[in-house]
Amino acid sequence: MKKLIIILAVAVVTASCGILQNIDTGRVLYGAAKVAQAASITDEQVIASMQQYVAKLDASNKVSSANSTYSKRLAKLTQGLTDADGIPLNFKVYETNQVNAFACADGSVRVFSGLMDLLTDDEVLGVIGHEIGHVALRHSKKEVQNAMLRSAALDGLAATSTTIASLTDSQLGAIGEAALSARYSKKQENQADDYGYDFLKAHGRNPVAMIKSFQKMQALQNASGVQATSGYSQMFSSHPDTATRIERLTQRAIADGYIKVQQQ
Repeated sequence: MKKLIIILAVAVVTASCGILQNIDTGRVLYGAAKVAQAASITDEQVIASMQQYVAKLDASNKVSSANSTYSKRLAKLTQGLTDADGIPLNFKVYETNQVNAFACADGSVRVFSGLMDLLTDDEVLGVIGHEIGHVALRHSKKEVQNAMLRSAALDGLAATSTTIASLTDSQLGAIGEAALSARYSKKQENQADDYGYDFLKAHGRNPVAMIKSFQKMQALQNASGVQATSGYSQMFSSHPDTATRIERLTQRAIADGYIKVQQQ
């Protein structure tokens, strides 16, 4: 509310000083309203907006049919997974050589066939658990909120220039895209890693599989020529400090007895 009051006050002051003649006040007020909206955004609003965005993604990608080997494998892996802290989950496979997976704030989980080709069942489930962690822990909701705040700020900037307004308007539909390409903080990534680790344990799987999935993708990311010839490095290009995260999970697995360390 304080942000909204400040923005409105600036508009009033500039008008009284006679310098508002080249500014679109409607866009300024619209931007201020979006700041207020983003500050109080609800789960229902996030879900509604992301459902629309995911529908467009599904329409623009090759979605694996329900009878395909990929879909059957994913259905078997995720059997019984109905929600993430109350958010209903739905799963689909995108047929592409890229190694990636993502989960949106509305509970949509999309796994790329390239990831499934690379990893074992337990490793795939570990990656899914990590991505679902961002949803259950509301990291994804925060990114949608941040995208709305950024679009509000751009609206205010666009009010001062026709050229900037044109460029900004052409990119305002990127809220969903901004949420998907979010670079989470180290703390958030660690929290999602822990969620994925516990996710595997809760489903009777060895959490070491999650460590192995990270190691495989890191090896591909570091391999000579991989980035230029395929999508193998795409997933972890937005996940920094992979080695540190692998070491952190390894130490946890040792402490939990999943990895045995020989005494010297």
